[in-house]
Amino acid sequence: MSLGSQFIGALASAGFASVALLFIALLHLAWGLGLFWPAQDEVGLARAVVGRRGITRMPPPLACVVVAAALFLMALWPLALVGLFPSPLGERLTAFCGAVLVVVFAARGIAAYSTPWRRLVPEEPFATLDRRVYGPLCLLLASCFLFLLLI
Repeated sequence: MSLGSQFIGALASAGFASVALLFIALLHLAWGLGLFWPAQDEVGLARAVVGRRGITRMPPPLACVVVAAALFLMALWPLALVGLFPSPLGERLTAFCGAVLVVVFAARGIAAYSTPWRRLVPEEPFATLDRRVYGPLCLLLASCFLFLLLI
């Protein structure tokens, strides 16, 4: 792979991961502010995005906002790994945190297909969305972070 194609691949991976995580952060922020999109009500949203057996309410707004803040920080990480965002942590610690994100997203992605996880979060439509969207997206994000660490 040429240096130019590596650079383009790095920018594409970083751009995809950052935009995806930013979008997910904005969704969590919206949920924390009381919006139910893309569902029509709180029960529908809780069943689609939390998935615990018998769930009828979303987590507390503060929890959604804290998750949104964490996701926003994660959205900056791919940009830091390619040098588009200055990390105050230094190169090694930034890379280490990137490796932690690989493990976190890979574990979450794999969990979507495991029986123990499905026992914890069996509610529909979450279970189907988890196998078709959430799990594959987490595996793709793990792949993006891994690629950025390896180039």
